[in-house]
Amino acid sequence: MKFDIQSIMQQAQKMQEEVERIKKGLENITMKSDSGGGMVVVEITASGKILNIKIAPELIKNDDIGMLEDLVVAAVNKAQENASRVAADEMNKVRGMMPNIPGMNLGF
Repeated sequence: MKFDIQSIMQQAQKMQEEVERIKKGLENITMKSDSGGGMVVVEITASGKILNIKIAPELIKNDDIGMLEDLVVAAVNKAQENASRVAADEMNKVRGMMPNIPGMNLGF
């Protein structure tokens, strides 16, 4: 099988530009995740940056710091999982631009 290296390099450059465009776009995609039935809400970007954490006032009054900590951790983990899924979905769009070269792994 013969490969046109110049064409492959041009395609790789386009892919790299597309990946950078997608990465910047992930910063503009926001989502919210919650735990404790909405008592803790985390807002995060698809790039993984936490924008906001809201905690229901009744959790503070409850004096159960352990429960509050658990709910914050659960909400953050859920938000990060959602952000990772969205980021992976966006990055997978780039795979279609790549020629099928056996053994080549894009790393995402």
